[in-house]
Parts: sequence; structure tokens; C-alpha cells
Amino acid sequence: MPAAGTGRLERLFAPLELGGLRLRNRIVMAPMTREMAPQGVPTEAMARYYARRAAGGVGLILTEGTPPDRAGQFGDDVPRFFGADAFEGWRRVVRAVHDHGAAIFPQLWHVGAFSPSMIGMTETMDPSTVRLSPSGLAAPGRPFGQAMSKAQIEATVHAFADAALAARDIGFDGVEVHGAHGYLPDQFLWAGTNLRGDAYGGNNAGRVRFACEIVAGIKARAGRDFPVSFRVSQWKQLDYGARLAQSPAELSAIVQPLARAGVDLFHCSTRRFWEPEFGSDPRTFAAWVRELSGVPTITVGSVTLGTDFKAPTGKVSATVVADHLGMLEAGLAQRHFDLVAIGRALLSNPDWVHRVRSGRASELVDFDRSALAALD
Repeated sequence: MPAAGTGRLERLFAPLELGGLRLRNRIVMAPMTREMAPQGVPTEAMARYYARRAAGGVGLILTEGTPPDRAGQFGDDVPRFFGADAFEGWRRVVRAVHDHGAAIFPQLWHVGAFSPSMIGMTETMDPSTVRLSPSGLAAPGRPFGQAMSKAQIEATVHAFADAALAARDIGFDGVEVHGAHGYLPDQFLWAGTNLRGDAYGGNNAGRVRFACEIVAGIKARAGRDFPVSFRVSQWKQLDYGARLAQSPAELSAIVQPLARAGVDLFHCSTRRFWEPEFGSDPRTFAAWVRELSGVPTITVGSVTLGTDFKAPTGKVSATVVADHLGMLEAGLAQRHFDLVAIGRALLSNPDWVHRVRSGRASELVDFDRSALAALD
């Protein structure tokens, strides 16, 4: 995607109508796992953390991933989305964010056949926890987890739907389903981890069925007017080079059924938002998903940072910032995407929006991984 002059960034700061929801600008706080909710209950510190980014000007906050049931939980200190105590904590978060004019969705995250220890993180879940998966695989040739029965699939779909209804009752403005990065819905989508021979596998139509049932279940339970975002990616936590789709036709076979099921927004997760997705065509992943699905998209990946998301630091320079802001404005103008998600840069710059909008982008500070050690 070619760079453009940053100009006044009118499109980046223009409002967006998403169904009946009006967002004040196109800037989204990306979900970032923090593991700072003891026993899974959101805290007052979490409410302040999210409120600070809302006060900093973002239009939409996507919370850190939160499991709809015990089997989907990443760790004991990840905030959960089941249980009255957790819901009361989330209610405080929602109030704090709304007080500063931003919208907020919880990201419903079922990890499936995955464990923190697989990526060098500390395992905090009870070792007796049964991890669920389509075919007992965390990655191709890597056995892990229990292959799901039809009853377990149905129960998981119901858990997502129940969580979405609870989100609406609490006051959230919509929900996001984490269908990316090699977690449960993505394990069904990926041919390498879905070896099923029943209606949930075997071909593209079968592999996308579980994700479509989740989305349709949410719409049926929480209402057609309650927005649903679906996070999708090619890469996985256990394989950065993995690809769900080798061609636009294969990608279309995934995103079109999801759009028909009720997805209102696709969150297109990439490691570098500007990179072309298929061969010599300059269009990015978010641009392709938007074109093929007819649904608005979020672009994400190292925005205003000069290093990849797993790097220990994120360097900010005048050149990087100017190039990225220009590319974002151009992409919005070309309707390649509709929203821009920012993660690490918002940890170090809670007022990222205000700084950029007021022409003070040169004041953005580098991201350092130490920012992940505290809610600030």
C-alpha cells in the first residue's frame, strides 16, 4: 500500500456508523492479554486502564480476550466472561469507558487446544483442565486436547451466545469473537487442525460451520441489532507462516458464509498492516476481506511502530509515523478498511489519538515490553 501525505487525517478521525452504533472516530484499541484479573474477576485497576484509553480519544475498545466458559480459559488471571462476580467487574469497566465517550466490545476468546506453556508463558490453569479441539491437535502433527463431540460443540456455541446476551445486559455495545491465531474457532477453520469427517470438517463449508454457528447463535440470543465483530487471521501463535487461504477464492469461502451468518465487522489480524496478502496484488488482508465479504473491516499490525509485535521494543520515528499515517488515510479513502486497531502503541501512549490529531505525533514514545508488566 503506497504512502500518502498525512494531511489533516480527516478520514481517520471521521465518525463511523456500524449498524445502530456510532463510533466517534476510526481508531480502535486492540485486544491485549494482560493476566491481571485475580481469579478471573475484572478489577478497579482494569476499569481505570481502559478508561484512560477512552479518555485518550479512541472510538472503540476491544477488551483483552475473555473466555465464555471454563474450558476456553487461557489462565486463572485472565478476566472471564462467566459468573456473577466477573460480570459485576465488567460492569464497572463499561461504565468507566462510557463516561469518556468510547464504545466497548468484549472479545470472547476460547483457546481450544492451546496452553500458555506452548509459547513460553506460565501455566496457571489446573492441569486437569480438559482442552477442547476439533481433532485433538494444537497444530498439524502436534497432538493436544480432546476432539470435541457434537454435544460439546453445541454447548460451546451456547456458551458464546449466553456470553453475548450477558454482554448486552451489562451495557457493552457489541461483542468480538476471537476466530484467529490458532484458537478454537480458527482450529476448526484451519485444514491442518481440522481432520473431522463429519459436518464440521472435510471441506471449506464444513470447516467454517462451527464459526458460523457461533455468530448465528449470538445474533439469535443477543439480537440482530447487537454488533458482532469476528477476528480472523492467516498466522497462528504456533506457526507465523500458516495460511488459512492460499488465494482470494479460498478466503472468500471463509468470510462470505460468516458475513451471511451475521458478522458486522471483520478484525483482520496481521503482523504488519501494510503488507500485500496475495502475490503481486498490492491489496492487504483487510482490503481483501472487505472486498470479498462486503463487510467493514479493521486493519491492525504494528501501526506507528517500526518493529514486529513480538519484538522487545517498538521504535517510533518521524519517518515511520508519517508513512503509517499516510497509508492509513489512503486505505480509508480507498475503502480498503474502515477502522484501525492499535495495540502496543496505546500501552505507551494512552493519548495516542489526541497527540496525533493535534499534530503532536512526533511526541509518541517507544513501546517497551515492560509496559506489559502493569496496568497503566
